[in-house]
Amino acid sequence: MAKIEMPQPGALTDLPMRQLTELHADIDARVLSIRENNADWLCGKGCDSCCKRLAEVPRLTAAEWDLLREGLTGLAADHLQAISREIAALAESAARPVICPLLDHASGACPVYARRPVACRSYGFYVQRDRGLFCHDIEKQVADGALPNVVWGNHDTIDQRLGGLGESRPLTEWFAEWEREKGAIAG
Repeated sequence: MAKIEMPQPGALTDLPMRQLTELHADIDARVLSIRENNADWLCGKGCDSCCKRLAEVPRLTAAEWDLLREGLTGLAADHLQAISREIAALAESAARPVICPLLDHASGACPVYARRPVACRSYGFYVQRDRGLFCHDIEKQVADGALPNVVWGNHDTIDQRLGGLGESRPLTEWFAEWEREKGAIAG
């Protein structure tokens, strides 16, 4: 069995952060189970289809933002500036689908993968009542009968657990507030 790697946030004494860490562990266990039983699973390193077809700007709870911000802080200044430009452009655009502003287009990878939000962790592995699977490629496999034995996670339960992790806002708002705070400290 492969080892599940969890980020080690600095504030694990904070109840919402402990709850988020537990939620990540539960999601990672479901994902690992699905991948172990389906060797040719589509979602994995090199697949960035979902990152390029988001229905909306990602929403994060306060705990998710704290963890993501920790990952962003560890990036090189030029990389963070590029992300800042992408987020500013996204905040000004109403175009859909949305391309994740964190996506590294050259590699197709997430530079803060270990600290990515719950929506990113669960996408393609969880089903939400009345809404389906969300990943068109996996939906096609299900429609073709290719995944009859998959035990999908329940995304409605994920949403309920997220509800206890603090205020939820779009990534663009969290990021803009962070930049204002950084500017006030520097100024």
